[in-house]
Amino acid sequence: MQILSLVYIFLFLSFLFLLRKWKNSKSQTTKKLPPGPWKIPFIGSIHHIVGGYPHHVLRDLAKKYGPLMHLQLGEVCVVVVTSSEMAKQIFKTHDLAFASRPKLLVMDIITYNSRDIAFSPYGDYWKQMRKISVMELLNAKNVRSFSSIRHDEVVHLIDSIRSSSSSGEPVNFSERVLWFASSMLCRSAFGKLPKDQDIFIKLVRQVLRLSNQGFDMADIFPSYKFLHGLGGLKKKILDVHYKIDSIVEDVINEHKKSFANHKRTSDDDALGGGDEDLIDVLLRLMKDKSLQFPINNHTIKAIIVDIFAGGTDTTSIIIVWAMAEMMRNPSILAKAQAEVREAFKGKVKFDKYDVEELKYLKLVVKETLRLHPSVPLSVPRECREETDINGYTIPLKTKILINVWALGRDPEYWDDPESFKPERFEQCSVDFIGNNFEFLPFGSGRRVCPGISFGLANIYSSLAQSLYHFDWKLPNGMDPTDLDLTESDGGSTGMKNDLYLIATPYKP
Repeated sequence: MQILSLVYIFLFLSFLFLLRKWKNSKSQTTKKLPPGPWKIPFIGSIHHIVGGYPHHVLRDLAKKYGPLMHLQLGEVCVVVVTSSEMAKQIFKTHDLAFASRPKLLVMDIITYNSRDIAFSPYGDYWKQMRKISVMELLNAKNVRSFSSIRHDEVVHLIDSIRSSSSSGEPVNFSERVLWFASSMLCRSAFGKLPKDQDIFIKLVRQVLRLSNQGFDMADIFPSYKFLHGLGGLKKKILDVHYKIDSIVEDVINEHKKSFANHKRTSDDDALGGGDEDLIDVLLRLMKDKSLQFPINNHTIKAIIVDIFAGGTDTTSIIIVWAMAEMMRNPSILAKAQAEVREAFKGKVKFDKYDVEELKYLKLVVKETLRLHPSVPLSVPRECREETDINGYTIPLKTKILINVWALGRDPEYWDDPESFKPERFEQCSVDFIGNNFEFLPFGSGRRVCPGISFGLANIYSSLAQSLYHFDWKLPNGMDPTDLDLTESDGGSTGMKNDLYLIATPYKP
């Protein structure tokens, strides 16, 4: 972990703390920061969060120091939020004050200096790109237009499971689902599966792993430039970035050639074209002279990286956790499977309207998002102006982290919070679109995830078809209670070990 190197070089660098303390003392004013754990010179609170899962460690610290907790990570002020009331303050009451993003080394590189949507700072550029995302890229019409792609990729998923299960050997369900999610995104973004799909997805996942290693030296000691090369993260991410850039650049150039050869009618332009993939949409908008910030290749590549980074692992993580929890709770599996098979009885092809009727399966997904949010610590926000919350000062440039995982397991809001109980949502109006601050798997406020509908459609369809077409059991006679639900290391909450299952084809 990058952050661990700070401990090893502490003695060598501690003299810098004296310099920093002297400089700060000249301008420091008395401010009441939120409570937090004790600090060590130069590195601050870093030693408290080394080791363990970050969202677990921060939840445990918050039990001692409160739901609005201050940490000093090197030079950087961080506030961690672990209650619904404090999350509401950040996402609603003071949403504008916390609407920006901090500069982070990894994301700055792979998004071409924040030319994307998710990590661009709050301002006119972000407003334009957010509008394009909502109105053009991931609107309801486009999500519907991807239904034929979704159907094809779900069929491929089912066929691959059927082929692998013919020998009676366990199927790597995690691997199959990751392939489905990545293929779905590739075809939606590129129009087809690129020849380098395997390489591209591996590179995107490598970026995610690097970004989940924790704050880099450049992120926590921004003013000490000579420290920024320590750990080698910058070189690693640049190497991956150049490879991703080359693949996406080739895809864009292919689209440009096809775009130039396609004679568009005025009706096409007025209606935004026919069945467009995401690069088609962005190339069309590249010609829009009314945009305040013109779109170029770097813009397109940044948005594509955004979509893949935000949609590949997150979708597959939820699908795998939902299946794992159902395998661990056979009665829930039986109930969800019975619903699916009753809804799809006698049908050759299942459409989105059939899936919409699967009320219990939706409860299963909801409960999965509560217990296993794919992003346990929200994408950090940055304070744009000094703000007072509950009598505490949140200084300018403070990084804000919402512990979404801890909110979903807080006994103050949830009965028996560690248990998987989809039925808890049957008579409950709590939803995950950002209005209920104890349940924030997609964020809230101005920076809420714009791809909720797209992601959920992929999750519902793949789970429904998997439950319909196969009977599932654990390998080697494993008892459901012995299923390993250990989380993976880093900043995501995927399962540490792949989920292997025995799939027996269902014969209606």
